[in-house]
Amino acid sequence: MTRQNLMDNVYLTYVPSEKFKTSFLSAQMVVPLAPETAGLNALLVNVLGRGTLRCPDMAAIARELDLLYGARLEPSVRKKGENQTFGFVASCVDDRLLPAGERLLEPLADLMGEMFLSPATRNGRLRGDYVDSERENLADLIRSEINDKRSYAARRLIAEMCAGEPYGVSRLGEARGVERISLHKLNSHYQALLPRARLELFYCGSAPEKRVAGLFTRAFAALPRQGKQIEPAPTVRREAPAEPRVITEEMDVAQGKLGVGFRTMSDDGAATMIMNSMFGGTSTSKLFLNVREKLSLCYYAGSSYHRKKGLITVSSGIETKNYQRALDEIMTQLEALRRGEWEDWELEGARSSLRNALRSMEDSASALEDFTMGQMATGSDETIPGLLSAVEAVTPERVRQAAEQVRPDTIYFLKGKEAEE
Repeated sequence: MTRQNLMDNVYLTYVPSEKFKTSFLSAQMVVPLAPETAGLNALLVNVLGRGTLRCPDMAAIARELDLLYGARLEPSVRKKGENQTFGFVASCVDDRLLPAGERLLEPLADLMGEMFLSPATRNGRLRGDYVDSERENLADLIRSEINDKRSYAARRLIAEMCAGEPYGVSRLGEARGVERISLHKLNSHYQALLPRARLELFYCGSAPEKRVAGLFTRAFAALPRQGKQIEPAPTVRREAPAEPRVITEEMDVAQGKLGVGFRTMSDDGAATMIMNSMFGGTSTSKLFLNVREKLSLCYYAGSSYHRKKGLITVSSGIETKNYQRALDEIMTQLEALRRGEWEDWELEGARSSLRNALRSMEDSASALEDFTMGQMATGSDETIPGLLSAVEAVTPERVRQAAEQVRPDTIYFLKGKEAEE
């Protein structure tokens, strides 16, 4: 893997590989995540993906992709650390599998560049009909997130836990904010953002690096670079309060959703990764085997480690009557890790699970791109081989020390309205 600066605030990450049948390309703008701009950026990329001057609508884009042996090109919006990445990902048949002399990368990269630099316009502005329809689609998508109560509760926990921090902002923005975005506002935002935002380019496939750098340079040759450049924001860690906050919401749900957010100031990321896997990250974790299986207090129970931000979040589905028992048992299992109370197989099982998860990323070009984009957006130089080595070197004492650094921050409970009847 190599990384080079193609032009001012434009970078290319090149991953040579012949293990995949497709080549994978990505072009992502990286900007600090903020409530004022999250919805604007999410809406903008969807509008840009509707058409270009050369391919002015979705039908024309589909015809162009069909000519490229069914290549794929679609918008993406992600949260990486305390930054938002938005742009396009694309894939096509890898060069070595094409008939001699045929090339797909150049026209595919050109189309990607056109979406950024030459979008479909009317009277010199983005098309109003595209803005109207995509604004409605985005607002509907944001509102529909509440239908998946498990994911909704997990997002609400992060929003409450990180209120006032960029990490608490949704990658898509808020529905009410999106609905207020006018054509004029979006067009002005696009014109101001284009010359200043960081652009991260990515390629994974068998094409030579020099060719890839050349085709991206050509595709984005017209990208304006002027004004003070917008740099990605560093991720800031904060300590947990002396006492955790408790947030309770009521909704018409049959199953309560209990979430617990923890903060850690530990710099031992590898040990915290294993500790989290032992806590609730796998089907052999303490939360799964004890809180769910042994005590039957949860329909599901698991934990996630937000590595760059230093957060661990527990997600569980419970009956409302089991709220206190489930919460107490979650804390009990964390305390067991702090005391070093586990069997050897628990540690080695967690290590094996992480080892497999990291290695599986190397078997997917899209997973490699997602990992790389996270590294670039957060300013990290970690690699998958490096993380694998770090995980293998973690000792039991380091796991125990990592658990000691975990402190509860926020408890979020989504309960059914009928619970009080």
